[in-house]
Amino acid sequence: MFLQRSLKQGSLFCYNHHMIKKRILTGDRPTGPLHIGHYVGSLKNRLILQEDYEEFILIADIQALTDNFDDPTRIEKNILEVTKDYLSVGLNPERVNIVVQSQVPELAELTVYFMNLLTVAQLERNPTVKSEILQKGLTDKIPVGFFVYPVSQAADILAFKADLVPVGEDQVPMIEQSREIARRFNSLYGPVFVEPRELLSDSPRLCGIDGKEKMSKSLNNAINLSDSREAVEKKVMSMYTDPTKIRVSDPGHAENNPVFTYLRTFGTDSERVRELEQGYEKGGIGDVEVKKYLITVLNDFLDPIRERRLQYERDESLARDILRQGTKKAIDVVNETMREVRKAMSLIRFD
Repeated sequence: MFLQRSLKQGSLFCYNHHMIKKRILTGDRPTGPLHIGHYVGSLKNRLILQEDYEEFILIADIQALTDNFDDPTRIEKNILEVTKDYLSVGLNPERVNIVVQSQVPELAELTVYFMNLLTVAQLERNPTVKSEILQKGLTDKIPVGFFVYPVSQAADILAFKADLVPVGEDQVPMIEQSREIARRFNSLYGPVFVEPRELLSDSPRLCGIDGKEKMSKSLNNAINLSDSREAVEKKVMSMYTDPTKIRVSDPGHAENNPVFTYLRTFGTDSERVRELEQGYEKGGIGDVEVKKYLITVLNDFLDPIRERRLQYERDESLARDILRQGTKKAIDVVNETMREVRKAMSLIRFD
């Protein structure tokens, strides 16, 4: 939390004798419901910082189409669901602006300009892109749109002149590439863009319930923020644990055990978690006992989220109005940046 506190203390700067909030840009691809890994990876930081920063949260539907182009209706449906996830975790629409990427066409324009500032080799070296290509099985047929989506992401961040980008650790290479593009543009055309910084969560990265390294919508190994109590129970009881612990009396391993990783992250009674770890490792406490406790811990965490979500499920127009309002604000901000970009690049406009 030290990093977060220090950032909050420095969240204002003086410009023409006025105090102006620094700006955050972050977001998600609407390819499915958000999960508890998203919460610890970035949503928690967004909640902490929403009072002290001007915050824009982008629902990146254009980027989602890069590997979902054959089923765009799926993306359309998920835009509203992701919005409900944001609002249900406690993001305040009076403090944050939730934006639909495709409704801000200037972001696509800026992406095209930025494509001239990177080489194919630079994109190929991006470790996030490489890992996602392997994960999605795209090694033999990589869509151009998917390959260049880091450029689109850089355009999003830089168009908003974001000072800070809360991300998971796997997205750090994207922020580094955004800084590269900002430096290249500023060097060629003049100082238009801010070089953004990433803000990492102080929570560990959550593995999937199957024990795989990453919790992911596409791998179907996640506990979603919108899951019912029954769904949470079913998923937790099926979780991967320690395959060497056959009987309750056998000694087990709490380290790198997904159940205990989740307990350390979401448990509010650290003494109880330690007791379970010790009993599990010595023998005498088995998988069923620790999983039942985890079910209680996760449902205690998710219950307030479920309750807030109900109002948006009952009246979806509330979420739609929030999207319209946030997107309108974003259009104004991005248009101002694009006026500077076109002037710097000597691009003529006839309007």
